[in-house]
Amino acid sequence: MTDFELFEPNNWLELQAFLFKEKDEKIDRYRSSYAYRGVYNAQFGLETSLQRLGRIPSKVEGTMIRNFKKYSPINTLIDDYNNLWNWISLGQHHGLPTRLIDWTHSPNVALHFLTEDMSTYNMDGAIWMVNYVALREYLPEELKTPILGKDMFYFSSMELKQNIGNSLEELYDFSSRNTNTMIFFEPPSLDDRIINQFALFSFMLDPDSSPLEWLKNHPQYLKKVIIPAELKWEIRDKLDQANITERIIYPGLEGISRWLKRWYSDKNNINP
Repeated sequence: MTDFELFEPNNWLELQAFLFKEKDEKIDRYRSSYAYRGVYNAQFGLETSLQRLGRIPSKVEGTMIRNFKKYSPINTLIDDYNNLWNWISLGQHHGLPTRLIDWTHSPNVALHFLTEDMSTYNMDGAIWMVNYVALREYLPEELKTPILGKDMFYFSSMELKQNIGNSLEELYDFSSRNTNTMIFFEPPSLDDRIINQFALFSFMLDPDSSPLEWLKNHPQYLKKVIIPAELKWEIRDKLDQANITERIIYPGLEGISRWLKRWYSDKNNINP
């Protein structure tokens, strides 16, 4: 097993050149086949929020989703919410521990998330990159037909409902019949945040498995960009110039407040 690619830029220009070099040769356009995930600490792997609870994910997943649906002030008779995958997406979006991992199509949105908290500027950050297009070859056969047959890059929540099922029982049954793999899908446009963040989700068929360890078995589709701590301030300031800010990432009063708080903070008065 070979190692996945590691890259550490010396400056903003090297970083941008690396993140935006992907090109679709078939159409001669700069369209990336990678999903990006920014983390403020380079030591962080790709654990799911469900795994970070310290419990066995498969033992608590069902109860958490059931209670989330039970206590959510949403009319479950609305067709859009009669969908397991929409419920999991909604929970992930609002902080519920799930088997999902957040990704974005935008390298600069990933950079925003790793520079969002100025108290972490004393440590190296990272961007994980996964070639979600190439990983389609590892899908179970019954999922390859609907996605490859239509030349789709990832699923929608409706397509997961149709091809895997609409309950955790159906999902676990599907998982038991197929080899563990990583599956990507686009969340429904629940609000402007998901749209502006250019969001994408991944999940493992086996929620107890490590996404990173699985990807290490396919290292040609995995990259990691180390972001030196001393580069974070420059990245943050240039993202602000490019209008990649909390005001865009979190539309509404919360985003404006978070943006203004960071904008008017004294660089020399940040406590790491």
